[in-house]
Amino acid sequence: MRLALFDLDNTLLGGDSDHAWGDYLCERGILDPVAYKRRNDAFYDDYLDGTLDLQAYLAFSMEILAATEPNQLDQWHQAFMRDCIEPIILPKALALLQKHRDAGDKLVIITATNRFVTAPIARRLGVTTLLATECEMQDGRYTGRSTDIPCFREGKVTRLRRWMLENGHDLEDSWFYSDSMNDLPLLEQVAHPVAVDPDPRLEAEAERRGWEVMSLRD
Repeated sequence: MRLALFDLDNTLLGGDSDHAWGDYLCERGILDPVAYKRRNDAFYDDYLDGTLDLQAYLAFSMEILAATEPNQLDQWHQAFMRDCIEPIILPKALALLQKHRDAGDKLVIITATNRFVTAPIARRLGVTTLLATECEMQDGRYTGRSTDIPCFREGKVTRLRRWMLENGHDLEDSWFYSDSMNDLPLLEQVAHPVAVDPDPRLEAEAERRGWEVMSLRD
C-alpha cells in the first residue's frame, strides 16, 4: 500500500494549530495574554526562520498540560476545535485527503506539534494514523515533558522509518505534502515531494529541484 504523508500546520490547515492553541489560551485569560503571547510569537518566528530551540519550546508549550486536570484540558480543546480549528480546515485539503483515500493509499499525518493538540484534529480530518511529538503522562496526568523522539526535522524521518518497520510499509511511490523548509529531510526521502503553499525557502528549493508546488487555499 502506497503511503501518502501530510504535514498538518499550514499544509492541511490554513494556520498553525500549536500557535493557535497558545493564542486561544491567552484570549480566554487562561494564560498571561502579554507574557505568554510574546514568547509564543518569538518561538513561532524562530520556527519560521529555521532556528527553533525545540526542547525550550516544548518545555514552554507543555507547561499548561502539567498544570491542568485532563478533564479541563479536554473541555478547552473541544472549544478550541470549534472556535479555532474548524475555521481553518481547508476544503481543498479535505479533497486531497479524499483523493488519496480513493486511490487506496495509506494516509499518515506527521507533525511536530504535540499529540494533545493534534490527535482530535487528525480524527476530524478522518486520518487514523498520526505521528506527532509525544506528551509524557504519569498516573493519568501530563507531566509537562515530551517523550520519545520529537517529530521535527530529521526526527520525522526517524519516527516514520520506525513506524514503517513496525507496520510493514515502505516509501516506494510515496507522497509527502508540506509547507515548511523544516521538512526538507523527509521531503528528500519520498518519491513525490510536494510543496504546499510553501514558505519562501522551501518554494525556492522546490523550484530548484523541480518538485511540484501547489496551493490548498482559495
